[in-house]
Amino acid sequence: MFAILDIETTGGSPKSERITEIAIYFHDGKTIVDEWSTLLNPEKSIPYFITGLTGITNEMVANAPRFFEVAKEIVERTENYTIVGHNVAFDYSFIKSEFKQLGFDYNRKTLCTVKLSRKFIPGHKSYSLGKICKDLGIVINDRHRAAGDALATVKLFELLLERQNGDGEISLISEPTGRYKNLNEHLTVNDIESLPEDCGTYYFYDENKQLIYIGKSKDIRHRVLSHLGNTSTKKALEMKQRIHSISYELTGSELVALLRESGEIKQQKPMFNRAQKRSTFYWGLYESKDEYGYTGFRLQKISETPDDPITCYNSKQEAREALTRMVEKNWLCQKLSGLYQTDGACFHHSIRQCNGACVQAEAVSAYNKRADSLMNSLKLDRGNVLIIDRGRSEDERSLVRIEKGMYMGYGYISVNDAYVGIDQMLDSIQPGLDNRDVRQILKNWLKKNKVEKMLYY
Repeated sequence: MFAILDIETTGGSPKSERITEIAIYFHDGKTIVDEWSTLLNPEKSIPYFITGLTGITNEMVANAPRFFEVAKEIVERTENYTIVGHNVAFDYSFIKSEFKQLGFDYNRKTLCTVKLSRKFIPGHKSYSLGKICKDLGIVINDRHRAAGDALATVKLFELLLERQNGDGEISLISEPTGRYKNLNEHLTVNDIESLPEDCGTYYFYDENKQLIYIGKSKDIRHRVLSHLGNTSTKKALEMKQRIHSISYELTGSELVALLRESGEIKQQKPMFNRAQKRSTFYWGLYESKDEYGYTGFRLQKISETPDDPITCYNSKQEAREALTRMVEKNWLCQKLSGLYQTDGACFHHSIRQCNGACVQAEAVSAYNKRADSLMNSLKLDRGNVLIIDRGRSEDERSLVRIEKGMYMGYGYISVNDAYVGIDQMLDSIQPGLDNRDVRQILKNWLKKNKVEKMLYY
């Protein structure tokens, strides 16, 4: 028996947002046997861009029941049912969160029609509900309303039942449990199956509900399973044994996941993250000036100086190799860059690959212009910019704000809102703490990865 559902919410995070509408179609594997839906009063204001997406206004939910008023009915109606949803992890995490606030641990088996679609009808460019339904000729009435999206999911689910291996056996949909052989005695298969195979941060808690570890991954479920299968060290085994529950936050963007993980570790200081050093980067590149005014560089352990580095590296060897490449590319002096120890000219000068700054044969201004160009290429953007990248769904984009070279925070916007301007984008940003680690995360990310758009303002 299946409870095929969809929800609408005030935002994307089950920790801080609430459900505004829920629709459930009860299915016996052949046809719909019952249905139930309701608007819900989220007990908080619905953001304007969410109203633009769903059409649900604050006035519409003002007299609707609150979640606690329908909680008992949801529990009773879904008992012995498997929850089915398109990206079911999103819907299920919100429902669990609502029950958690009531002090109730709501647990049901889940099936995701996104994953099932990829398995049984491969080859589609997109598996978002709108795109896959369009490809398959499934009409969605009332898109982004719970009943409309849930009914479309029903039609998709029925098609999947017909197509899987051609025999329609419902049991074939269930995932094998062999991959869960490493679970500890406190976790169930359903605990793991409820985790998404999407990008975000995840959290481990002990028996006292104390946070003991924070991590990030492009595939949360796979990464959690790797933790549970890791018994190579005493620390890994101890952490595995102490995990009693797991939660997560989807971020969509891997950059946002990195920033969120870094900030929350500093704020929460979970016991199994404390062993990490202040930064994952151990060697820094620093600027210096010699007695003649030439700009020079030095490599030094980050822990040995309070100064902020221009950029950072994980090892001395990585730092030297990177600096060597940059010195050669920018025609800088080995000696002034700390790569060649001598009282006279550097080796490159002898083979005419250095203009002689090491022996004051090149004008200070000319040399420093190239050195400054190198430094500027490594520094975080000094303008005001919004980094726009993927969101937690096809209809959303993530935003990371940098102002005058400082990290200001991140947020999300709906791409379906035609009235989103720069002010609305800035209003969506949740403040974040700027520090050396997040600046280095941003530098490395922008250097090595493509983002959807950089919006300067």
